[in-house]
Amino acid sequence: MELLKVENVTKKYITKKALENMNMTIEEGKIYGLLGPNGSGKTTLMKMIAGLIQPSSGKIEIMEKKIGKESKQMVSYMPTSNHLPKWMKIEQCIGYYDDYFEDFDREKAKELIDFMGLKENLKVGALSTGMLGRLKLSLVLSRNAKLYVLDEPLNGIDPISREKIMQTILNACQEENTVIISSHLVKELETILDEVIFLEKGNVVLSGNAENFRIEKGMSMDELYREVYKDA
Repeated sequence: MELLKVENVTKKYITKKALENMNMTIEEGKIYGLLGPNGSGKTTLMKMIAGLIQPSSGKIEIMEKKIGKESKQMVSYMPTSNHLPKWMKIEQCIGYYDDYFEDFDREKAKELIDFMGLKENLKVGALSTGMLGRLKLSLVLSRNAKLYVLDEPLNGIDPISREKIMQTILNACQEENTVIISSHLVKELETILDEVIFLEKGNVVLSGNAENFRIEKGMSMDELYREVYKDA
């Protein structure tokens, strides 16, 4: 079933176009890799899906609803930057999410944070990059959302944290929800992606089922990524 539709979307800034006449669809129950080098439009698109910025033209719909108050309730978004106050302890972060989001599952958050090897009495400001990434993901995936939008969740993350993050993402995707992960670290994501969408200069240059690409092209997704962007 179609969950998300992006139709003829353009996003203009003063000096450049971040997206240009983009079209794509996302189905339920799958993990999507939104792939491309820096500046390809991944973060802009994700912010639009999360309802944080508006397109200059075109439309985005989630469950046939335009991006707005209703759609925001269906999307759980993890930005690249740290959005948690440094003075907060992890247990306070759980309370903050619990107060702010009606669909937040406090018990699930505690379980995920424990699985991630984090202690609730630690302050955000004292966390390493890997620990912070694990915390952000635990909170975002503890919402009962239809769509999880994760912007570069593996950036700056150590190998041990990456393994835990990958397992948690894989466990989060059920038949009734969907995960979109943006990244340029394709090799690390290879084993969990169902579908891939390659972006370049604000548009989709290639998309499809990851396993079909492996069979038809005889390439891993990392090799296909290098092929798509060899002249970039």
